[in-house]
Amino acid sequence: MFWVLLVLSILLLLFILILFTKLTILINYYHHNDNDDLKIKLKIWFGLIKYTINVPLIKVDDNSPSLVVKSKTKMGDSSEQSTKEEAKQITTEDVDTYFTNAKKLLNHVFGLHRIVRMFFRKVTMKGLEWDTMIGLGDAAHTGTITGAIWAFKGGIIGLISHYLKLKEMPKITVTPHFQAAVIHTKLTCIIQFRIGYAILAGLKLFKFWKGGLPHFKKKTNFANDKTKSV
Repeated sequence: MFWVLLVLSILLLLFILILFTKLTILINYYHHNDNDDLKIKLKIWFGLIKYTINVPLIKVDDNSPSLVVKSKTKMGDSSEQSTKEEAKQITTEDVDTYFTNAKKLLNHVFGLHRIVRMFFRKVTMKGLEWDTMIGLGDAAHTGTITGAIWAFKGGIIGLISHYLKLKEMPKITVTPHFQAAVIHTKLTCIIQFRIGYAILAGLKLFKFWKGGLPHFKKKTNFANDKTKSV
Protein backbone atom coordinates (compact mmCIF):
# COMPACT_ATOMS: atom_id res chain seq x y z
CA MET A 1 0.00 0.00 0.00
CA PHE A 2 2.86 2.33 0.84
CA TRP A 3 4.48 1.83 -2.56
CA VAL A 4 1.20 2.40 -4.35
CA LEU A 5 0.69 5.72 -2.54
CA LEU A 6 4.31 6.67 -3.23
CA VAL A 7 3.96 5.98 -6.96
CA LEU A 8 0.65 7.87 -7.12
CA SER A 9 2.19 10.82 -5.27
CA ILE A 10 5.15 10.91 -7.66
CA LEU A 11 2.84 10.76 -10.68
CA LEU A 12 0.69 13.54 -9.23
CA LEU A 13 3.74 15.75 -8.59
CA LEU A 14 5.02 15.03 -12.10
CA PHE A 15 1.64 15.95 -13.60
CA ILE A 16 1.54 19.22 -11.63
CA LEU A 17 5.12 19.95 -12.72
CA ILE A 18 4.16 19.42 -16.38
CA LEU A 19 1.15 21.72 -16.00
CA PHE A 20 3.34 24.58 -14.81
CA THR A 21 6.21 23.81 -17.21
CA LYS A 22 6.86 26.59 -19.70
CA LEU A 23 7.36 25.53 -23.31
CA THR A 24 9.74 27.74 -25.29
CA ILE A 25 9.59 27.77 -29.09
CA LEU A 26 12.42 29.45 -31.01
CA ILE A 27 11.64 30.23 -34.65
CA ASN A 28 14.31 31.22 -37.14
CA TYR A 29 13.42 31.71 -40.82
CA TYR A 30 15.80 32.84 -43.55
CA HIS A 31 15.04 33.43 -47.24
CA HIS A 32 17.47 34.66 -49.89
CA ASN A 33 16.28 34.56 -53.50
CA ASP A 34 15.60 30.83 -54.09
CA ASN A 35 17.10 29.58 -50.81
CA ASP A 36 14.96 28.95 -47.74
CA ASP A 37 15.82 27.73 -44.28
CA LEU A 38 13.34 27.29 -41.43
CA LYS A 39 14.40 26.08 -37.98
CA ILE A 40 12.00 25.54 -35.09
CA LYS A 41 13.39 24.50 -31.71
CA LEU A 42 11.18 23.43 -28.80
CA LYS A 43 12.62 23.15 -25.32
CA ILE A 44 11.47 22.79 -21.72
CA TRP A 45 13.13 22.79 -18.29
CA PHE A 46 15.86 25.27 -19.28
CA GLY A 47 16.82 23.27 -22.34
CA LEU A 48 17.09 19.91 -20.58
CA ILE A 49 14.71 18.46 -23.19
CA LYS A 50 15.00 19.77 -26.76
CA TYR A 51 13.35 18.96 -30.06
CA THR A 52 14.51 20.59 -33.29
CA ILE A 53 12.74 20.78 -36.65
CA ASN A 54 14.88 22.00 -39.53
CA VAL A 55 13.46 22.64 -43.02
CA PRO A 56 16.51 23.48 -45.14
CA LEU A 57 14.73 23.30 -48.50
CA ILE A 58 11.43 24.73 -49.75
CA LYS A 59 11.20 24.94 -53.54
CA VAL A 60 8.75 24.72 -56.41
CA ASP A 61 8.82 21.37 -58.18
CA ASP A 62 9.88 21.69 -61.81
CA ASN A 63 7.65 18.82 -62.96
CA SER A 64 4.36 19.68 -61.26
CA PRO A 65 2.51 22.60 -59.59
CA SER A 66 3.64 21.68 -56.08
CA LEU A 67 6.14 22.48 -53.35
CA VAL A 68 8.99 20.19 -52.33
CA VAL A 69 9.80 20.39 -48.63
CA LYS A 70 12.76 18.59 -47.07
CA SER A 71 12.92 18.48 -43.29
CA LYS A 72 15.09 17.14 -40.48
CA THR A 73 13.98 16.45 -36.92
CA LYS A 74 16.30 15.91 -33.97
CA MET A 75 15.70 15.06 -30.33
CA GLY A 76 18.18 16.53 -27.88
CA ASP A 77 21.73 17.49 -28.81
CA SER A 78 22.87 14.18 -30.32
CA SER A 79 23.40 14.38 -34.06
CA GLU A 80 23.16 10.87 -35.54
CA GLN A 81 20.89 8.43 -33.70
CA SER A 82 17.97 10.78 -33.07
CA THR A 83 18.04 12.59 -36.44
CA LYS A 84 15.29 11.82 -38.95
CA GLU A 85 15.15 13.14 -42.50
CA GLU A 86 12.20 13.15 -44.88
CA ALA A 87 10.98 14.86 -48.04
CA LYS A 88 7.39 15.82 -48.75
CA GLN A 89 5.61 17.16 -51.78
CA ILE A 90 2.73 19.54 -51.11
CA THR A 91 0.30 19.74 -54.01
CA THR A 92 -2.76 21.91 -54.62
CA GLU A 93 -4.89 18.90 -53.64
CA ASP A 94 -3.14 18.78 -50.26
CA VAL A 95 -3.82 22.48 -49.65
CA ASP A 96 -7.48 21.97 -50.57
CA THR A 97 -7.62 19.02 -48.14
CA TYR A 98 -6.15 21.09 -45.29
CA PHE A 99 -8.65 23.92 -45.79
CA THR A 100 -11.60 21.52 -46.10
CA ASN A 101 -10.69 19.71 -42.87
CA ALA A 102 -10.07 23.01 -41.06
CA LYS A 103 -13.55 24.19 -42.09
CA LYS A 104 -15.10 20.94 -40.85
CA LEU A 105 -13.27 21.28 -37.53
CA LEU A 106 -14.42 24.89 -37.20
CA ASN A 107 -18.04 23.87 -37.76
CA HIS A 108 -17.73 20.92 -35.37
CA VAL A 109 -16.52 22.83 -32.32
CA PHE A 110 -18.80 25.37 -30.67
CA GLY A 111 -16.95 28.59 -29.88
CA LEU A 112 -13.62 27.43 -31.36
CA HIS A 113 -12.52 31.01 -32.06
CA ARG A 114 -13.20 31.96 -28.43
CA ILE A 115 -11.24 28.95 -27.11
CA VAL A 116 -8.26 29.69 -29.37
CA ARG A 117 -8.34 33.38 -28.50
CA MET A 118 -8.36 32.67 -24.75
CA PHE A 119 -5.36 30.37 -25.20
CA PHE A 120 -3.48 32.97 -27.26
CA ARG A 121 -3.91 35.45 -24.41
CA LYS A 122 -1.64 33.19 -22.37
CA VAL A 123 1.00 33.04 -25.10
CA THR A 124 3.96 35.41 -24.89
CA MET A 125 6.11 36.49 -27.83
CA LYS A 126 9.45 38.23 -27.49
CA GLY A 127 12.58 38.90 -29.49
CA LEU A 128 10.63 39.42 -32.72
CA GLU A 129 12.97 40.66 -35.45
CA TRP A 130 11.90 40.83 -39.09
CA ASP A 131 14.38 42.22 -41.59
CA THR A 132 13.73 42.42 -45.33
CA MET A 133 15.78 43.66 -48.26
CA ILE A 134 13.88 44.00 -51.54
CA GLY A 135 14.87 45.12 -55.01
CA LEU A 136 13.13 44.82 -58.37
CA GLY A 137 15.82 46.33 -60.56
CA ASP A 138 13.71 49.45 -61.10
CA ALA A 139 13.76 52.36 -58.64
CA ALA A 140 10.07 53.27 -58.98
CA HIS A 141 8.84 49.69 -58.67
CA THR A 142 11.21 49.05 -55.77
CA GLY A 143 9.88 52.08 -53.89
CA THR A 144 6.29 50.92 -54.43
CA ILE A 145 6.91 47.37 -53.24
CA THR A 146 8.88 48.66 -50.24
CA GLY A 147 5.88 50.67 -49.09
CA ALA A 148 3.59 47.69 -49.63
CA ILE A 149 5.86 45.45 -47.51
CA TRP A 150 5.91 48.06 -44.72
CA ALA A 151 2.10 48.07 -44.75
CA PHE A 152 1.96 44.27 -44.81
CA LYS A 153 4.36 43.94 -41.88
CA GLY A 154 2.46 46.57 -39.93
CA GLY A 155 -0.77 44.62 -40.41
CA ILE A 156 0.84 41.35 -39.31
CA ILE A 157 2.36 42.93 -36.19
CA GLY A 158 -0.99 44.53 -35.36
CA LEU A 159 -2.70 41.15 -35.66
CA ILE A 160 -0.06 39.46 -33.48
CA SER A 161 -0.27 42.14 -30.79
CA HIS A 162 -4.06 41.80 -30.78
CA TYR A 163 -3.99 38.07 -30.01
CA LEU A 164 -0.65 37.48 -28.26
CA LYS A 165 1.21 39.23 -25.46
CA LEU A 166 4.22 41.07 -26.86
CA LYS A 167 6.91 41.46 -24.19
CA GLU A 168 9.14 43.62 -26.35
CA MET A 169 8.68 46.06 -29.19
CA PRO A 170 9.24 44.19 -32.49
CA LYS A 171 12.25 45.23 -34.55
CA ILE A 172 11.18 45.58 -38.18
CA THR A 173 13.15 46.86 -41.14
CA VAL A 174 12.55 47.06 -44.88
CA THR A 175 15.59 48.06 -46.92
CA PRO A 176 15.17 48.90 -50.63
CA HIS A 177 17.85 47.79 -53.06
CA PHE A 178 17.66 49.98 -56.18
CA GLN A 179 20.56 48.50 -58.12
CA ALA A 180 19.48 44.84 -58.54
CA ALA A 181 16.60 42.38 -58.25
CA VAL A 182 16.92 40.74 -54.85
CA ILE A 183 14.77 39.54 -51.99
CA HIS A 184 16.24 38.77 -48.59
CA THR A 185 14.18 38.08 -45.47
CA LYS A 186 15.16 37.01 -41.97
CA LEU A 187 12.65 36.45 -39.17
CA THR A 188 13.39 35.35 -35.61
CA CYS A 189 11.15 35.20 -32.54
CA ILE A 190 10.57 33.36 -29.26
CA ILE A 191 7.14 32.06 -28.22
CA GLN A 192 6.43 30.86 -24.68
CA PHE A 193 3.42 29.40 -22.87
CA ARG A 194 2.74 26.97 -20.05
CA ILE A 195 1.82 23.43 -21.10
CA GLY A 196 -1.11 23.53 -18.67
CA TYR A 197 -2.80 26.24 -20.75
CA ALA A 198 -2.51 24.07 -23.88
CA ILE A 199 -3.98 21.09 -22.02
CA LEU A 200 -6.84 23.28 -20.76
CA ALA A 201 -7.57 24.46 -24.31
CA GLY A 202 -7.61 20.84 -25.47
CA LEU A 203 -10.07 19.89 -22.72
CA LYS A 204 -12.32 22.76 -23.75
CA LEU A 205 -12.28 21.48 -27.33
CA PHE A 206 -13.57 18.13 -26.11
CA LYS A 207 -16.14 19.82 -23.88
CA PHE A 208 -17.65 21.89 -26.69
CA TRP A 209 -17.38 19.17 -29.34
CA LYS A 210 -20.64 18.82 -31.24
CA GLY A 211 -21.79 15.32 -32.19
CA GLY A 212 -19.46 12.54 -33.33
CA LEU A 213 -16.21 12.72 -35.21
CA PRO A 214 -16.31 14.70 -38.46
CA HIS A 215 -15.48 12.89 -41.68
CA PHE A 216 -12.18 14.49 -42.57
CA LYS A 217 -11.03 14.47 -46.15
CA LYS A 218 -8.06 12.19 -46.71
CA LYS A 219 -5.01 13.07 -48.75
CA THR A 220 -4.31 11.16 -51.91
CA ASN A 221 -1.26 8.93 -52.16
CA PHE A 222 -0.18 10.69 -55.34
CA ALA A 223 2.01 13.21 -53.49
CA ASN A 224 3.58 10.50 -51.35
CA ASP A 225 4.43 8.40 -54.40
CA LYS A 226 6.10 11.34 -56.12
CA THR A 227 7.96 12.26 -52.96
CA LYS A 228 10.05 9.12 -53.19
CA SER A 229 11.42 10.23 -56.56
CA VAL A 230 12.34 13.75 -55.47
